[in-house]
Amino acid sequence: MKRPWDSLRRAGLLFCLGLLMHCGEARVHTEAQAGPLYRVVGSLLSISCNVSGFPSESTQKEFEFRIKKPAKPDFDINILSTSDEQFGYAVYSQRVKTNEITVKRVSPNSVFFEIHTLQKDDEGDYECTVINSESSFSGTYSAITTVKVIDNSLSVSSPDSSPLNYNEGDALTLTCQASSNTIQHTHLSFAWYLHKDGQKEAQPIISLDRDFTLIPGQGFEERYHAGLIRLDKIGEATYRLKMANLQLSDHGKIHCQAQEWIQDPDRSWYCIAQNEEEMAVNVKAREVVPDTSALVVRISAQPTVLHDGQELSLSCNIDTEKLQERFFSVAWLREGVELAQIGPTGVLSVGPEYSGRERDGEIRAARIADKTYRLILQPVRTEDQGEYMCRAWPQNRGQDGAFTQGAAQNSNTQLITISVKESGISVEMQSSLSVNEGDRLNLTCKVRGVKGQLSVTWQHKSSSTTQFISTISLSQEGVMERDGEFKNRKVRAIRPAPDTFTLELDEVTTSDSGVYQCAVSEWQTNSKTNSQSQSATVTVTPIDSLVKVFLISRNNKVTVGENVELMCRVKGPRVPLTLTWSLQRDSTLDSILTLYSDGSISWSGDQHRYQLKVENQKNQVIHYLLINGASLREAGSYQCAASLFLQNVNKKLPPSNRLAVMVENPVSKLVLTSPPSVTTTISKNIDIKCSVTSEPSASSRYAVRWLIKQQAESRLLLSLDKDAQVTFGPQVEVGLIQRISTRRTKGPTFELAVRQAEISDNGSYICEVAEWQQDPRGDWYKLSPVTKTTVVTVIEPEIKLSIGMDELELNVSRDFSIPCPINEQSSNESEFQVTWFWQKTKETKHRPIFTSYRNSTLQDRFGKDYQLRFEHPLPNQFQLTLLKPDSENSGIYFCEVEEWLPSLSHGWRKIAVEKSQNLTVNVQTDGTRSSETQCNSGTWIGIFAAFILCLLLVIFVLVLKICQSRGSEGKKSGQSLWAEQLPLSTQPGADD
Repeated sequence: MKRPWDSLRRAGLLFCLGLLMHCGEARVHTEAQAGPLYRVVGSLLSISCNVSGFPSESTQKEFEFRIKKPAKPDFDINILSTSDEQFGYAVYSQRVKTNEITVKRVSPNSVFFEIHTLQKDDEGDYECTVINSESSFSGTYSAITTVKVIDNSLSVSSPDSSPLNYNEGDALTLTCQASSNTIQHTHLSFAWYLHKDGQKEAQPIISLDRDFTLIPGQGFEERYHAGLIRLDKIGEATYRLKMANLQLSDHGKIHCQAQEWIQDPDRSWYCIAQNEEEMAVNVKAREVVPDTSALVVRISAQPTVLHDGQELSLSCNIDTEKLQERFFSVAWLREGVELAQIGPTGVLSVGPEYSGRERDGEIRAARIADKTYRLILQPVRTEDQGEYMCRAWPQNRGQDGAFTQGAAQNSNTQLITISVKESGISVEMQSSLSVNEGDRLNLTCKVRGVKGQLSVTWQHKSSSTTQFISTISLSQEGVMERDGEFKNRKVRAIRPAPDTFTLELDEVTTSDSGVYQCAVSEWQTNSKTNSQSQSATVTVTPIDSLVKVFLISRNNKVTVGENVELMCRVKGPRVPLTLTWSLQRDSTLDSILTLYSDGSISWSGDQHRYQLKVENQKNQVIHYLLINGASLREAGSYQCAASLFLQNVNKKLPPSNRLAVMVENPVSKLVLTSPPSVTTTISKNIDIKCSVTSEPSASSRYAVRWLIKQQAESRLLLSLDKDAQVTFGPQVEVGLIQRISTRRTKGPTFELAVRQAEISDNGSYICEVAEWQQDPRGDWYKLSPVTKTTVVTVIEPEIKLSIGMDELELNVSRDFSIPCPINEQSSNESEFQVTWFWQKTKETKHRPIFTSYRNSTLQDRFGKDYQLRFEHPLPNQFQLTLLKPDSENSGIYFCEVEEWLPSLSHGWRKIAVEKSQNLTVNVQTDGTRSSETQCNSGTWIGIFAAFILCLLLVIFVLVLKICQSRGSEGKKSGQSLWAEQLPLSTQPGADD
């Protein structure tokens, strides 16, 4: 069946080759101390963190430390940062302030994170993250160290707690018991210290380090080599100090100290616990009596020259006064290394290098007479040749039965020469061998010249020790016996052929490096006749130097809904690996899945969009991680990490590089239309439509923002989110909020309405529409917005306000009227304010005599001595009549009209002001009036009748035209009542 990603693999071959060519380029690599680290409550925790690969190695890097605790494995807790003092959470901030938790900078690229007093709750996974100051990410920027906090189970006690009094020259014997219940594999070191009066520091007397090596303290070396100071381990937990011939300088407090050591994954040893017990020792001076009973020690050998396989007999003779009444310890040494020792009670103890030969019966020792002690070594090997020496100590038995060791005396040296017999067996073995960590070690011994039955013993000497330790043996009957450090390991000693012996050790670790010795013995009638050995140097190559993990992708930059294929390439030897995929979003690291070496998979949370495939190739194994239908949640930095399980230890290999997967929103295909410009007049409404003309998706939603741009500055008017929730902009005034509104109609079309436009509404109106879509997870995401601009221009209305009153002069003797007709077809909303003025002559100042306000309020300004009548027969017709005038009322009269329109933001606003022509009135007295009346009565009666008739006719025509213009909604100038029309000047009112 064709796999779904085959076409992608073929199409992206060139891209993959390009990535392979650059896979060796330097990347940022962050490395923390390997874990798990086992530490004791109350001790110091120190974790190193180093980073490399930045372009500038000298620039100081900033680090952050977090912890993920076992109780909440998915929650990161900030501890401290080298760049932000407020970084840590409250649970750790106080400990940071008191310097209980610190960071020590070693170099610009390296720091030590330290907790000075470890608490049980500090157990967890510590993550060290370096802050990236570059513009791009390439490599690993964090590393994790697991810390296990255990209780201190190391105890030290001594029965010699009361003060002890000794005389100079006495022998001192002290015992201490040290034990630990730690379930992890640990080593104990033990030391005896002397704290002299007046000294600040105690000085070590003798110590047994974690590798079981005895080390005398400074100032005690000569007495140690002379056998006057000893440290013996009795059983599993008892340590005994013996000091013969005490000196006055030994006065003080002697305490025993035990330390528990654990080996970290980086093979370094760390002291996790320390405990001690103190005892007071008082040494008094006494008269020294010369010892006339000198001890003489001699050594003899039989023979001194022999062949391999023969028997070597070494006799040690001692001579002193009262020999039968005394006890002695006798030891044999070759080249300064102790072979065996017989204690004062006749018990034989063999040195660790010869323990295997004692078990095989190759070494025996006994006291054969009062003065003679004999050591037999058979069969001897060529490596047994060298200088041998005897050493004897007098042992004084106290009342409690304990022995006190006296001064040691050495014999002369005896040279033993061992040659190889021509007819003897020979052993051949490969001199050196290299094996990879986790593989099986196979060592083969070939034996030549065999005459009898054969047995083999395999021994190992690591780089940290100087002695061979038996690991496994195969007897002449074919019985296999494990021993020493390989007792619980998968190790076998087999004999595939009569002349061939093979050692097989499974799952080797780096600690298995060293020298391996194959010791073959020949047997005749249950007696060893010959023994030969050969050695081979074995180097175990760490697996982390062989296995390399790289992460690549052919398409790590996709749009929402597309598939992503990540390839984790594991190069190196085929070993059972556990592979873990992880994803880091911002500072949060999430585990995706773990593929175990047996093929089982454990998923972390809801990861149903991921698929896994493994492909075995000749030189590598490729692990594919397929992301089906990527959403924004899958964006982040991916990493694969491998680990293998060796000798019950989970060894983490260096993780792969981090690969950023970028999930982008698709390019918006939204198309908008809106009018490029809209022109309207003051008090009219502004309506702008913004329509979506592209084909929308079935699930699309839209978010709309309306903005206005004025004088190069834009501000938000209102917005609708994808759920149609309306929000006004923060800079929109209350008055404007009352005038603007929006709605959505079919299409979809988004409309913006601004009622009763004002000059301040001029500007560019921007319709910004963003389309929202759903990703495969059902999450909404926003595409890039699309905008359309409409330029809105608000202008003043064309005002045709004029007053139909021409320049006229009247001679009156009775009531007269001052008309103020308006020649304009005004808006239905317009209202007028009319004021009549009077002035005596053109040179004098005019003053108002009457005002008709737009709210129908009247104000008489002439005074009580005059009677006025105001008439408003039609909407655009105003008339003021002066009743019973006299000569004082003569003068010039005119009217002034103000036109007002309603405004939502300003109430009423004045939009036009116009002044009429002058009416000159001469009010005649009675005498003047009678003469003129007699002369012209007939003429004036006719003129007046004609004037009234014309006036009524004009009014009729005006009313008729007003009605016609309102029916057609047009604005046309009406016919003036007077012969001349004068245009009014338009100017804004004070309230505008």
